[in-house]
Parts: sequence; structure tokens; C-alpha cells
Amino acid sequence: MSTPAFKKQELDLEASPQLSYKNKTMVKKEMDELVLIVDDDADIKDTMHEFITRSGYNSITASSAEEALELLKSNRVNVAITDIRLPGKDGLQLTDIIKQKHDIDVIVMTGYSSEYSYEEAIKKGASDLIFKPFRFEELLIRLKKVLKDRQVIKDRARVFNKLEKLAITDGLTKLYNLRHFYNQLEVEIGRCSRYGHSLALLLLDIDNFKMYNDSYGHLEGDKVLVRLSQIIKSCLRTMDSAYRYGGEEFTVILPETKGEEAKNVANRIKTAVELEHFLPQPDKVVTITISIGLTEYFKNEQLSTFIKRADQAMYNSKAKGRNRISSLFVEPPSNQNNRNPG
Repeated sequence: MSTPAFKKQELDLEASPQLSYKNKTMVKKEMDELVLIVDDDADIKDTMHEFITRSGYNSITASSAEEALELLKSNRVNVAITDIRLPGKDGLQLTDIIKQKHDIDVIVMTGYSSEYSYEEAIKKGASDLIFKPFRFEELLIRLKKVLKDRQVIKDRARVFNKLEKLAITDGLTKLYNLRHFYNQLEVEIGRCSRYGHSLALLLLDIDNFKMYNDSYGHLEGDKVLVRLSQIIKSCLRTMDSAYRYGGEEFTVILPETKGEEAKNVANRIKTAVELEHFLPQPDKVVTITISIGLTEYFKNEQLSTFIKRADQAMYNSKAKGRNRISSLFVEPPSNQNNRNPG
């Protein structure tokens, strides 16, 4: 609603030095920034819309909180500027709804300074509060500050997410690293224990990889590691996850998968690796093989016991001549062992 404290001449665009530029075509449109103006006073709303637009931002308007919320369904708004006194839901109620449902900053404005406080607006989630009457230059400064703070927060979040990803990712292969393997395996064991799901684990090792490195150099060896990582990932479901365990060893966590099903995954990986051709030297085509150990989680066993069994299964593959899959499972106690002697 319009406020008696509002001085119309202070919304006069011609009186605003901000817009006293010689060449209006030089104002750059910040196409990524969209401002929503909410006020039921048509003169104020339209004049603000023109000022915001001339200042280089895109702008849309609404006359009520309800209309504003409808506009938010189809527009990617960055900042909403709303009067507190509105028909129906007021500006503070609108702010509360916006902050709960949208990633949008809100600037609240009012001419009733004795009835509303900065603290009240901030508690509702507003980024700023401006009292009428105000000069448009002041509003523009507040808007720019809110947008700048918004960008700083997004930049920090992006850097944090990048650092967080780097902390759990192997730099060479881009698979998850050993640290994340242990964390995720604990999570999956917890799910397995709570819901009774099956859980399988593969441990893979490249056969004779030291010989490959010695023959063709570590750079060529790195190419093998990178390509093998890609092959492993291509053979997995969305819920599965692959990790670089160390050196030329890799692990794969297979949630909700029994041992026999895991053999199918292991065979897919093993076959895909056998079919891959490498060119460590001109006119020199080389193939590699892998040895795989497979096991299934046994209820209530320790994480370390689970991993050691997969590791032992992999070494069994090595001992049997490499380029094969070996399984090692825990056999539950048989009923025969529990019978009393007759």
C-alpha cells in the first residue's frame, strides 16, 4: 500500500542524477540479473521498474504477494524488492515464503519506520530493509550490495565444493580416493545392517604392471591407469562406485548386490579390459589383464575383515595364474555343526 510518508518527487526519474547520462545506450544490461518489484501502488511500482531497468537490470513487477509467488514459478529471480504493506499476505510473510522455497534475496521497504524494525525484517530472511522516503541512488546502492554479497556467497560455495571434491578424488584417474572408499564403505555397511541389503566388494589389480612401467615408462603406465578407470566406471550402475585403492589397485563397492551378481560385474570389467588395446610405442600394440577378488559382506563383521577377504581373493587370482576372478565368501555355520552328538 502507498505510504503517507512517501514523497512522490523523490521517485522522479528526471531528478535522479544516476540517470543523467549522455548516451543511454551505454548502459549494459546485466541479463543474468532479474529483479522482482512488489508494490500495490502502481505509480511507485512502475517508476521503480523503469529506474531498475534503466540502471542495467531486468525487472518484472507484481501488485501483491500472491501475484509475486506466481511469477516466481516461471522466472529465475535474483532479488525481490517488496513493500511491507500489501493486500492479502504482507511483505514480511512474502519474504518468509520466498526464503523457504527459493534461492532469492529480498529487500524490504516501508514508510512505517515506527511499526517495523530492521531486526524483524532480517529475522524473516530479508537481506536488507530500506525506509521510505528514499532516493533511488540509495536503493541502487543497496541492490548492488545485495547482488555482490550474493555472488560472493556463491563463489565461496563453488570453491568449497571444488575443494571438497578434490579431497575425495584421485588426481590422476578422477576416481574416488582411498579416504573416500573407507568412508563410503562404512556408510554402505550401515545400510546393509539396517535394511538387510546385500553388499559385494571387488578388488582389482593390474597384472604385471611393474613390467609395463619398466618397459614403456611411467607416463605410458599412467595412461593405462586412466583408461582402466574409465572402463571400470563404464561397467557399473549408478548406485555402484569405483575407487583407486593405491598404485595399480582399484576397488568397486556394489550395494544391494549378492556375490553371484557381483561375478557378472567382474566379468564385464575383465572382458572389457582384455579387449582394450594400448599403444605405448609407435606400431606397438599391447593388451593388459587384471586379477579380481570378490567377496560379499557377512552380517556384523568388521570393515577391515571384509576388505581383507576381498584382498585375499584377489591374491588367490594372482596365485592361480592371473587374469581371472576369484571369490571368497564366509560360510554360515551349518546345522550339522550345531547338532548334539548321538
